[in-house]
Amino acid sequence: MKLHRRTVRLAGRPHTVVSLRPGTAVRFSTNLFHETWHVLSDRHGARLLGRLLWGLSYQSRPGTLVVIDRGFITTTPFDGDPADRIVLVPAWDTPFTARHARALKARLPPASAPDGTVRWHTHGLDAALADPKAWLGANRDRDARVCGRVERLNGLVVLRPQSPHEMREWAVHCGRLDPHDHGMDYTYLGEGAHYASGEVQVFRSFRRDVSVARRARAEVLDELDEPVGAEVLRPLVWDRAEALKR
Repeated sequence: MKLHRRTVRLAGRPHTVVSLRPGTAVRFSTNLFHETWHVLSDRHGARLLGRLLWGLSYQSRPGTLVVIDRGFITTTPFDGDPADRIVLVPAWDTPFTARHARALKARLPPASAPDGTVRWHTHGLDAALADPKAWLGANRDRDARVCGRVERLNGLVVLRPQSPHEMREWAVHCGRLDPHDHGMDYTYLGEGAHYASGEVQVFRSFRRDVSVARRARAEVLDELDEPVGAEVLRPLVWDRAEALKR
């Protein structure tokens, strides 16, 4: 897999920003539900996210970031809400604060051509996904005390594993998701003793759900006589989307 590479100055230091190439056939969305940030997609999206995480766990250097930019972000499949860009951060060697996030967001989408391409290596991931339960059992870091986090910083949803090993665990958890049997599948990221800060959720009909939710939202907004808050709008969109699916 080949990705684009750019050098960008953030918070006074040069950073290498890696991104998907135009034309990559994948879409993601994001939302906050039950105080947990969700990355939403289909099976293909989850597998690609896994490859991005796995490759970054090996190829990261200080100042390296992976950005999933607006061209690959779509509205949510539930209520058509706008979604945020996604950033993968190797927390063990790349600090990423609100200041970094603000500077990065101001430079998106990039105004210039990429500086070059990166060949993204994911050797070992396919073998891990052939039997993910066995791989996770054999490679679990039982001495780990600090886990990564998923959070929103200045309009960017940031996935921030704390170690290369944890990033590879996240990659396997994402890559093994399969919504075929039940229509939906999910995995937690940044899981603590009582909660998880992040979740990846995939849907068999993700693209159809996005399209229906977008149409439902447009119809509801067109019928409203005055602006309403999200707490009023979303249930109306949910009901309309269900009606459109019948």
